[in-house]
Amino acid sequence: MRNFHRSLLALAFSLAASLAALPAVQAQVSFERILNAEREPENWLSYSATLDNQRYSRLDSINTRNVAELELAWVWQARSLEKFEATPLVVDGILYTVQAPNDVVALDAATGRVFWTYHHEPSPLARTCCGRVNRGLAIVGDTLFMGTIDAHLLAIDAKSGALIWDTTVADAAENYSITMAPMVVRDKVMIGTAGGDFATRGQIAAFDVATGKELWRFHTIPAPGEPGNETWAGDSWKTGGAAVWNAGAYDPESNLGFWGTGNPQPDWDGRERRGDNLYSDSVVALDVDTGELAWHFQFTPHDELDYDSTQVPVLADIVWRGEPRRVMLWANRNGLMYVLDRVTGKFLFGKPYVEVNWMDGFDANGRPQRVPGMLPSPEGTLIRPHVHGAVNWAPPSFSPRTGLFYVSHWENSGIMAIEGQFPQPVGINRRQTAMGQVNLEPFFNNDDEAYGVVRAYDPDTLEPVWEFKMTDITWGGVLTTAGDLAFGGGREGYLLGLDARSGELLWRASLGGQISSAPMSYAVNGKQFIAIAAGSALFTFVLPER
Repeated sequence: MRNFHRSLLALAFSLAASLAALPAVQAQVSFERILNAEREPENWLSYSATLDNQRYSRLDSINTRNVAELELAWVWQARSLEKFEATPLVVDGILYTVQAPNDVVALDAATGRVFWTYHHEPSPLARTCCGRVNRGLAIVGDTLFMGTIDAHLLAIDAKSGALIWDTTVADAAENYSITMAPMVVRDKVMIGTAGGDFATRGQIAAFDVATGKELWRFHTIPAPGEPGNETWAGDSWKTGGAAVWNAGAYDPESNLGFWGTGNPQPDWDGRERRGDNLYSDSVVALDVDTGELAWHFQFTPHDELDYDSTQVPVLADIVWRGEPRRVMLWANRNGLMYVLDRVTGKFLFGKPYVEVNWMDGFDANGRPQRVPGMLPSPEGTLIRPHVHGAVNWAPPSFSPRTGLFYVSHWENSGIMAIEGQFPQPVGINRRQTAMGQVNLEPFFNNDDEAYGVVRAYDPDTLEPVWEFKMTDITWGGVLTTAGDLAFGGGREGYLLGLDARSGELLWRASLGGQISSAPMSYAVNGKQFIAIAAGSALFTFVLPER
């Protein structure tokens, strides 16, 4: 009993020390602040900084003239050997991130000092297809929100790390999980369920930020009597996948939230689920107050190639074909890039941005026109791009300063699609096909093998403006800044600082581990930082003191 009391006393002192270490004044994160996050670029208040997912920092202290001087500020080493895919949040000098699978950590954003850690022990029933990962958090008020791999949504006190509430979103025993960052709009926190490679039915749900009470739920596969159910043969809709496992976007003018949905299940054999399989491989636009569907756009009808459309939607107000337009930019896993009207979902334009051989054009509504025979077959069919796609989950960026759309993706990849079987890679070294790892591996690409690129595209034409080629493939995302910089990286373990207008390499740092996340930027006391997770650590860089 004496040892028990000593343990409690030690825990109390530890908690008190952590709380004392936190800044004395930290303003609550109102939704107004989140909605207007561009006004405080020193902070990073949601997954991609702003709810339009542009992943653009208005900080410009680090720029094309001085980026070559960047030096390491601090490193935080996670106590995890899982993939590090999370993007941190930064609020008034405090950095919050996730140590995979589900530990929330608060650090001093200037020094890397740990203030507190909240540990969630997932159910042993938790099952994920592609790693025990988490991509990030949401915050509003003094509360952080995290989805867990056993399909819970947690509310955690941002100052103390104490659990406020724990809501079960779906049943982990039925193969549901959560790997995405939640999204907060006013009094609602919204989250989707992963598990689309198993016999599940995808869903997006909204919960009250104060209590965790469910407010609405949208199923990504329509039930009988609902529009779209006729696109699923028989009872295949019950377990047809269409998971939601990546970040959403929000448009305040239309009050719509946008989420990409994953592949139909089973992945490689569509004979038992004949039809277009709505709303798999789609973007769904939901009224965030009610959860009702406003519109959808399906990128790959009746997918048999595992071309999840769970990329991060990017919203931008641009001049398109000479007219102001509120658009959604989307670089899809299926090798096609799109410009959509985000108010109506209308297809404006699309074209391949890597080598694609399964389609040869679009109809007037943006439906891809399949090349006959370009489907899985008993003898095998060579299809490009690879099952992991032209791009997978890593977030792109849009710079309102340059007007360009920046995507980090694969080129020269393909699969041999065999009916009912997992496809075999073509033009890809098998060591590349793991879903992003922690450690660096020796690898030397042949000219005929896949490689990674960071490319900048003109949204008006979807033509590439410049390209930076990597030796190996990439699972990393992109950040652009008001300093005319684009940051990215990949499996080689280099963080790259590129000229956002020309693609010229201006700086790079070797981080000793694969980059399976996206860069971000923030400032403390006027000093700008660039941060990136690589291997199993979080690295931050600054300019030297003058």
